[in-house]
Amino acid sequence: MLEILSHSSHFLPFLSPKRRRKIGKTQPSFFNFPPHFQINPPIEADFRKYLLSLMCKRSKESGMDNLMRKLPIGIQTFEDIRRKNYLYVDKTALVWRMANLGKPYFLNRPRRFGKSLLLSTLESYFLGKKELFEGLAIEQMETEWTEHPVLHLDLNAEKYDKPEKLNDILSNHLTQWELQYGKGLDEKTPSARFGGVIRRACEQTGRQVVVLVDEYDKPLLQAITNLELLEEYRQSLKAFYGVLKSTDRYLRFVFLTGVTKFSQVSVFSDLNQLNDISLDYSYATLCGITREELIATFEPEIETFGRKNHQTPEEVVTAMERNYDGYHFHPDGDGVFNPFSVLNAFSKLELGNYWFQTGTPTFLIELLQKSDYDLRTLLNGIEAPVSSFAEYRVDANNPIPLIYQSGYLTIKECDREFQNYLLAFPNDEVRYGFINFLVPFYTPMKNNDQGFYIGKFVQDLRIGDYDSFLTRLKAFFGDIPYELNDQTERHYQVIFYLVFKLMGQFTEAEVRSARGRADAIVKTPKYIYVFEFKLNGTAEEALKQIDEKGYLIPYQADHREIIKIGVEFSAESRNLNRWLIETIE
Repeated sequence: MLEILSHSSHFLPFLSPKRRRKIGKTQPSFFNFPPHFQINPPIEADFRKYLLSLMCKRSKESGMDNLMRKLPIGIQTFEDIRRKNYLYVDKTALVWRMANLGKPYFLNRPRRFGKSLLLSTLESYFLGKKELFEGLAIEQMETEWTEHPVLHLDLNAEKYDKPEKLNDILSNHLTQWELQYGKGLDEKTPSARFGGVIRRACEQTGRQVVVLVDEYDKPLLQAITNLELLEEYRQSLKAFYGVLKSTDRYLRFVFLTGVTKFSQVSVFSDLNQLNDISLDYSYATLCGITREELIATFEPEIETFGRKNHQTPEEVVTAMERNYDGYHFHPDGDGVFNPFSVLNAFSKLELGNYWFQTGTPTFLIELLQKSDYDLRTLLNGIEAPVSSFAEYRVDANNPIPLIYQSGYLTIKECDREFQNYLLAFPNDEVRYGFINFLVPFYTPMKNNDQGFYIGKFVQDLRIGDYDSFLTRLKAFFGDIPYELNDQTERHYQVIFYLVFKLMGQFTEAEVRSARGRADAIVKTPKYIYVFEFKLNGTAEEALKQIDEKGYLIPYQADHREIIKIGVEFSAESRNLNRWLIETIE
């Protein structure tokens, strides 16, 4: 049998004429035999299972088992995933819960986190496509599989830079629905047409309508720095989504997704019955991959990744956690991995900044600069009440909601007594991706130069050559163009923070002491460096502050040599002026 399966030329003898029969309609064969060569489906199914098991065994022995399994990178259609045998992390138990315990929902999650696939799954469910859910959790939960009319509005595929762009895409969707359900003569505006389609769809089918909206906020985000266009889009969407309230009796289920929750007085003021599940414990893992799901679903991929990178499965999972895990959408909820980065890492068999590289948050930088936000606070993690990051207000000078909702910050801790949350970078991909993106806005370093600069800084400190480190840092500041510079202490501190944060990719850098916070602390195998910088102060004052503030106390029992570095920074020359060094053996 093994020899037979080794060569395709032996397929025909194995499936002799006695094992074939004519069937009423030509069926597609798994083996792509010619149309005249018909196979009994049960025999083909058994043969298919045997062949796949043999191929998986052989590919596993050759270290290529992950190539046999299809990873759904960029696949956002549930039906495609199921019919074409892509891997699927089963979220259908939560889908059933949503569909049967409520009606109007809102969810915001970062881009490429599976929102579109979630909507597609709901669409298949409400269209009654039971066969697509075979073997999934929902199969044991649903008994009726009732088909409903589904209106799926996707706002993701347009560039919104002109007033008419939003009306065009709304009109295109409405026209398609009106071809199926008709149009009223008095329905002129998008909102009137939308309401008419919902009513007629319900009346014609005898079943309530399902409305799914993908990336409801895409027009608003693309116009966020153009206040006139933003207001025009806001008014249009407010009227359009407001229809969902007036047509409630015709609706079975409503689900809007997006990246950002704009405040209630902005877009959803006419739709105040929406159930926002973005921070609900029950749905904290609705998008993303939990640790348990990663191990259960991707065991072969983990093993293959480990063989290629000389890691045990446990080491692979740990590396994945460090780079892609850490998203929390409720303080008590399980953490989730970024699905896009996980799938790409398994496909390419190496770690990379896959999610961050798919889009640069230019609008976030513009907002940070406009708001004059202290980036040092952002880089170290911030404490905030839920009201300050759950919704974004256009008129507020606070970029944190957009940064959090876009996936660059996540919930790390919660003080339940005072309802304060600690927000920080979820993982290394986001941490260093975000910092690397910030660097060109504040320093002369370009993205392709950062490895060279940071590597030299780290090498100097590893060998104890702090003079070369400071000389190199002085040259670095000397290269900063005038237009990137200003004379505020915060600007210089941000640049220092960026440099030391990037060094943290290679060595432990920037930690807090028990009695206060030094400007920077760097640990190498042989040395602990404690830095204090003074703008228009003296190096002596900097060293004195290190002692008086107790910055050395946490390291007094450490075996490594402690090096105190006091640096004076001149606002006039916009550079390091002089420094003093003291060592403690």
